[in-house]
Amino acid sequence: MLQEHISKHHSKVNLNIDIEKLGKAYFDFRHHLGFKKDDKSLVDFNAICVNRIPGDENSITGGNIRGLYWTYPDTTNYEEQRLEPVQEELYTELCPEFKDTYVEEVYNLITSKFKLGRVRFLMKPPRSCLSWHRDPEMRLHIPIITNIGCKMVIEDTAFHMPADGNGYITDNTKYHNFFNGSEIDRVHLVATVLEHNCNGEDCCKLC
Repeated sequence: MLQEHISKHHSKVNLNIDIEKLGKAYFDFRHHLGFKKDDKSLVDFNAICVNRIPGDENSITGGNIRGLYWTYPDTTNYEEQRLEPVQEELYTELCPEFKDTYVEEVYNLITSKFKLGRVRFLMKPPRSCLSWHRDPEMRLHIPIITNIGCKMVIEDTAFHMPADGNGYITDNTKYHNFFNGSEIDRVHLVATVLEHNCNGEDCCKLC
């Protein structure tokens, strides 16, 4: 698995995914399933859950959709916890609606290379951003629909992840946000990375 260190906070993983096929699948499932939210007032967070705890439909509802994070909410600059921990290691079952689709092919590919938790399609609307926050784990991003004005900022580093069929591992344990400064939806397939150990020349330098 060839990995390329790009910055101190992210690296590229060669996956050779057919982005056109994955994008078509996303639009099909967006039409049939719609987005899940734990808080309907949040217009900047839109998810389609790809996997779940086996047989547990509640694992893709409520706070499990977004998951635990920490943020600085006000002028006091004290860090506060938001939501409760998610049992990421239990998310081992593909949601049945994705069986025998290209999404299943991609899911099988990435779970063969990494130990993953939740896997979700995440859409950010135009001209929107997340809060400044940190997560408990790293993330694997597969950009599907994006624009040069869509950037992730981790600490003091801003970067764009192109929809080139590759994956991008980001160190979300550091403070970060994501902003979509374009006039189109930004869509990534995003997975929680639970175990990330690479060795030798291909090391991504995030281990």
